[in-house]
Amino acid sequence: MAEVIEGRRVARDRVDGHRLALVIEGGGSRGVYSSGMVQALEELGLANVFDAVYGTSAGAINGAWLLCGRAATGMRSWTDPTIMRRVVDPVRILRGRPVFDLNYLVHRVYDGIEPMDFPAILANPTTFHPIATDIRTGQSVDLGPHIVDKPTLMTALRASAGLPLLAGPPVSLGGGSYFDGGLTETVPIRTAVRAGATHALVLRTRRTDELRPPAPLIHRVVGGGYMRAIAPGAYRAWSQRPGQQAVEDAFLASLGEQALQIHPPAHAPAIDSAARDTTLLTQALNLGRAAVHALLGDRPLPA
Repeated sequence: MAEVIEGRRVARDRVDGHRLALVIEGGGSRGVYSSGMVQALEELGLANVFDAVYGTSAGAINGAWLLCGRAATGMRSWTDPTIMRRVVDPVRILRGRPVFDLNYLVHRVYDGIEPMDFPAILANPTTFHPIATDIRTGQSVDLGPHIVDKPTLMTALRASAGLPLLAGPPVSLGGGSYFDGGLTETVPIRTAVRAGATHALVLRTRRTDELRPPAPLIHRVVGGGYMRAIAPGAYRAWSQRPGQQAVEDAFLASLGEQALQIHPPAHAPAIDSAARDTTLLTQALNLGRAAVHALLGDRPLPA
C-alpha cells in the first residue's frame, strides 16, 4: 500500500492499474483524529493520489476538506471554542433540540466562518462518497451519486453525520431519508471494496487497543424507542452496532497488505463522540497529524 501511494506521488499520476481509496472512519468528535490525519496528507502532497474518498459522519466531512484543498484551514473549527460550543451542546436536548447543530456547522461555519470550497470538491477528479444509513432498509448507502451541486453536497454531509435523536430528524436526499452512516458502517471499507477499490489507506479514530464502549442504558431505551417509531429499518442496524467494530476489523484484516491503517498512537486519549473541550481536541488533532507524518512522511514530526 505504501509503495502504491509513494509511486503515485512520485509519478504525479494514477495510471498504475490500481484503484486506491482513502477510507475515513466516523465517530463524532472523535473524528478530530482523522482531521489531523487529512491535514498531514495535504501537507505531504498526497491529496491527489486517491481515486476515491469514502467517509462516514465526521470522516466524510474531513474527506471533503481534503478534496477542497483547505484541510489545514478547515481543521481550525475543531479548536475554536465558540464554534464547538455552538455545534455540540448537550443542554439543548433538555429543550427538545438536537445536541449536534449540523445546520449551523455546514451552512454557517462551512459556508461563511471557515469556508469550504464546495465547487472544488464537485470538480475534483477524485470522487467523493459520503456514507449514510437508509432509515427504510437499514442499509449503508453511498450518497455520492446524489451529489450534483453545492446544495446536494451540503445535504449529503449533514445526512452522513445525522446521529439519530442527537442531531435531529432524518435528512432527505435524492428520494431517500438518512441517518448517520455510522449506524451501519463506521469504517466504510466494505462499500469501497464493493465499488472496485483494490487498495485502501484507512484513517481510524480509535487506538488499536480501543474498543467501542457499550451504549448507556438510557441511550438504549430512549434511542431504541425513537428508532423503532420513526426508522424501523435503521433500528435493526442500530441494534447490531455492538458487533460492528469486530466485523469491520475482520474485513480489513482479510485485505492484508492491500489496506494500510493509521490509528491514533497508543498514548492517545479516548475522545467521546460529543467532546467539545478544545484543549483536548487540539491535542488529538496534533496526534493524528503526527501519526501520518510518522508513517508516510520523510521526517516524523517531533512528539
